[in-house]
Amino acid sequence: MNLNAQQLDQDGYDVRGFSHGLYIDGTWRSSSDGRLIDVVDPSSGAVIAAVPDATVEDATAAVEAAAKAARRWRETAPRKRSEILRRCFELMVERSETLAMLISLENGKALRDARGEVAYAAEFFRWNAEEAVRITGEFGTAPSGTNRIVVDYEPIGICVLITPWNFPAAMATRKIAPALAAGCTVVLKPASETPLTAYALAALYSEAGVPAGVVNVLTTTNPGPLTSAMLADPRVRKLSFTGSTGVGRTLLGEASKHVISCSMELGGNAPFVVFDDADLDAALDGAMIAKMRNAGEACTAANRLYVQSGIYDAFADGLRKRMAALKVGAGPNADTECGPMITRKAVDKIDRLVKDAVGRGAKVLCGGAISEEEGFFYPPTVLSEVPPDAEMAHEEIFGPVAPITRFDTEAQAIAHANNTEYGLAAYIYTRDVGRGMRVASGIEAGMIGLNRGLMSDPAAPFGGVKQSGLGREGGQHHGIAEFMEAKYIAVTF
Repeated sequence: MNLNAQQLDQDGYDVRGFSHGLYIDGTWRSSSDGRLIDVVDPSSGAVIAAVPDATVEDATAAVEAAAKAARRWRETAPRKRSEILRRCFELMVERSETLAMLISLENGKALRDARGEVAYAAEFFRWNAEEAVRITGEFGTAPSGTNRIVVDYEPIGICVLITPWNFPAAMATRKIAPALAAGCTVVLKPASETPLTAYALAALYSEAGVPAGVVNVLTTTNPGPLTSAMLADPRVRKLSFTGSTGVGRTLLGEASKHVISCSMELGGNAPFVVFDDADLDAALDGAMIAKMRNAGEACTAANRLYVQSGIYDAFADGLRKRMAALKVGAGPNADTECGPMITRKAVDKIDRLVKDAVGRGAKVLCGGAISEEEGFFYPPTVLSEVPPDAEMAHEEIFGPVAPITRFDTEAQAIAHANNTEYGLAAYIYTRDVGRGMRVASGIEAGMIGLNRGLMSDPAAPFGGVKQSGLGREGGQHHGIAEFMEAKYIAVTF
């Protein structure tokens, strides 16, 4: 089954239908200067649509729309907000196949991965619909006995949300759903590589009953000036960003000028540690999930695989067989298991990292060379005996390359895992629960998958330590708390 833009003409979610405007105050509009951004299919390199390239003037209009809608949305009963969020979930489930096809076309990810993303993205609306009616305050007596302590939790205000291209639906809903549940209005700036999904979802939110101005969406190729202008507006009180650590540092500096609350989900360099006593098949299953979800283009992807000597050869050979058997092809094709990378630049980076590792002594077990196919493809690749000083041991690969390094002791595994400035996710495979918990405690990461290749869940706090970010998204209380402020009231009866 080969899909193209014309075959997406169902439920109103056609590529052409979502390239017609910025979404501001419930209406679709052109950018103030009429410029456009081409949207490219990574499977072919062909332009499939164009969206407006927003200006500072457009960004100012989006903040104004969010400000105009703020009081009404803030005062909307939690039950009503909950019902609207629940309807967003239901519509995403109803339109899941169309949304998955749209994601696959503009992002390039395999359709099966895109389906998984839509299901995951929708869950943030269901989870936060349930949490919206459970926002409570605190009441107590001051230790002196002179007054009561009342703590109320209020919406933080207008939120600027910036999301990446690798999960165009899930990264948006993971921010939008808790913000709306808390009573905030938002301006979303999705990645310019994958804007169509964000616009499709904006229309869906409107259909679900989200009032005009509560969610605004704008795309731009010049995010710096637009973000600066929005953060400089005193009505904007929150910045939530998912992306690289380098950009995150810049945004933190900009936000600090205006003392704006920030949530930062930044880069990762996840270790995948396999001990001799691990269930080999389970570890290989987990490695394929942790490494190849979205073809490795994920911040939680297993970036460094550390395998104990006793099981090393069997694991390396097993991973080689599985990776070499993956079907590479255009994202929307039904049989594709590994789609293209997002851009040619991404392919060139992967190629540079592989050549560096091989130059330092790593052995290529499969793949290892740029594909000759049309589009931005890199084949599933396994490297063995990757030295600790290889560039890919310290830099996110963001692609379908699995570098394996040998270790002997538990202490070595922990030292290898922590030899990075990042601390987002880590994976551990062992049958010894005591060892698993001990190593999980020793590894510096915000999230650990113990005998699991996937740990992301709307009901669990998502985020990292060290240079991997600030704050948490999702989880009971954590996600919504990022979009609220505590107000203390001292009461004397």
